[in-house]
Amino acid sequence: MTHQKVLFVCLHGAAKSVLAAADFERMAKERGLPIAAESAGTEPDPEIAPPVLAALKAEGVDMAGRKPTLVTREMAAGATRVVAFGCGLGAAAPDGDRIEQWEDVPNVSDGLPAARAVIRAHLERLLDGWSAA
Repeated sequence: MTHQKVLFVCLHGAAKSVLAAADFERMAKERGLPIAAESAGTEPDPEIAPPVLAALKAEGVDMAGRKPTLVTREMAAGATRVVAFGCGLGAAAPDGDRIEQWEDVPNVSDGLPAARAVIRAHLERLLDGWSAA
């Protein structure tokens, strides 16, 4: 079985991409799909956003000690899919046209539930495509 991975990238690597990666892995597992997820940022913050840490911890996902990571070309090249939250990957962009942009996700700082609802709707669609393949 091939190892598949989705790379989620946002500007700071501290909120949207972290939520998307955590939710994607959980949702993929629920569907019996062996797909990993990774998060990164183009200008990573020093820490994951505290509201994101708290929301994930409340759901049993402990991100303590994890920090936002700078996206690299190797990370992008090793991913089956790359999803960006309205940011370009610059020099880290993979060859070809494999970056899907989710520009409609509200800022987590403007309301985590609203941002997460849009992320989850996108994740459902992304996973439906995998399930149908």
